[in-house]
Amino acid sequence: MKRKHEDGLQELRKRAGELVASASLENGTVKDSYKKLIAEFLEAGGPPDDVIVKIGQQFFGCPVAKANQGPLQAMHVEGAKRLDFDYLEKFMVDCFLAAGCPEKESKISASVLIEADKRGIDSHGIGRLKTIYLDRIKNGILKPYAPIEIVKETATTAMVDANMGMGLYVGPYCMELAIAKAKKSGLGFVACRNSTHYGIAGYYTSMACEKGCVGFAGTNARPSIAPTFGVEPCMGTNPLCFGIPTDEPFPFVIDCATSICQRGKVEKYARLGLPTPKGMVIDKNGEERTDTEGILKGMVKGECALCPIGGVGDELGGYKGYSWSVVVELLSIAFQNGDFGEKLTGVDAQGKPAPMSLGHFFLAIDVEAICDLEVFKKKSGDFLRWVRSTGKDPNGPGRIWTAGEAENDFRQKRMSEGGVMVPPALLKEMTMLREDLPAIKEKYPKFCFE
Repeated sequence: MKRKHEDGLQELRKRAGELVASASLENGTVKDSYKKLIAEFLEAGGPPDDVIVKIGQQFFGCPVAKANQGPLQAMHVEGAKRLDFDYLEKFMVDCFLAAGCPEKESKISASVLIEADKRGIDSHGIGRLKTIYLDRIKNGILKPYAPIEIVKETATTAMVDANMGMGLYVGPYCMELAIAKAKKSGLGFVACRNSTHYGIAGYYTSMACEKGCVGFAGTNARPSIAPTFGVEPCMGTNPLCFGIPTDEPFPFVIDCATSICQRGKVEKYARLGLPTPKGMVIDKNGEERTDTEGILKGMVKGECALCPIGGVGDELGGYKGYSWSVVVELLSIAFQNGDFGEKLTGVDAQGKPAPMSLGHFFLAIDVEAICDLEVFKKKSGDFLRWVRSTGKDPNGPGRIWTAGEAENDFRQKRMSEGGVMVPPALLKEMTMLREDLPAIKEKYPKFCFE
């Protein structure tokens, strides 16, 4: 597959050379042709720092942005199979059950993961089932079940101890608690300690929006972001997530890492056999890396780090992304007296798997405690619709998105299609889980894609 990918890019490079050689043609024709070719090259996964892209920028004024692309992209992968959402969710429930999770917790955990796949957040759905959850249960660093304990509580606040249980069911519990407090007192804030990876933060702020609340959620993670002017991974990807109800079919939900990308996206590039775009990762020598497989190995060894939003240095405001990452880290460890840095790497001094005790926080603000909910939702919707109606970049996709809209588009499309395209690497992981878990082998002697 990788070879075919490179052959395709080489053919596009050849065509680019032919266009440059034909510069005697009427300039507008050459520019239009070159612009289309660059869009095709980038769409095919070509690196934006490639020589033909630079020629297009310098001589023909071609934009670097991918044509007709939105905030989320679904890339075709040879050998991928479409799996029905119900089938995929049931498989995940069965895997959690087979790993020792109780039925209720298994269903909640699977619902968080499948929602990521429905929304087009492919880095946090079925792609995380084996490596982030089941492998960690197998290695004894994540408990398939642990009692959730409320350590301290007031009318508006609570401290919850997850006792190293599954973050995928701890997260919904904490946000439900925050919402319940908000509905009684106008505001609910819940801090959580001794937890584990809890999936997409947007799941929790969406819960708040569905109940007429503004939601805010965040979590720390294993150190992977380098501070501005540093090269050592210090903070987690630390998503900063807000959800705001609107009168549209979907809420405004901004759920993004405080790094340019998260590790899951680099893993996705690896599954697709693509290079990591320049500017996302820096190594201990201060070099910006693009070799995806090497990056993943370097991240395990602490030799590579993700760059904060804004990138390397402070020219494009990298210090802003760095500081926002610190905000999330502090809110995830200060209330909780939690771990950070080396204690969250997932390995001990001997390089063996070790528990990662994460902290989360959840905030819900009941809109009705302050103003009329319908007025609030309409005003929010009016503003977002106005933003989307403003002038469009002539070199862009011809559309402006607001946060949560692209995910809603993906959800509608994938639900109408009945499922999600699962790449060969993840299909292989499903077969590996069948071999690892006897109960899965019994229930799935043959998968629907076999």
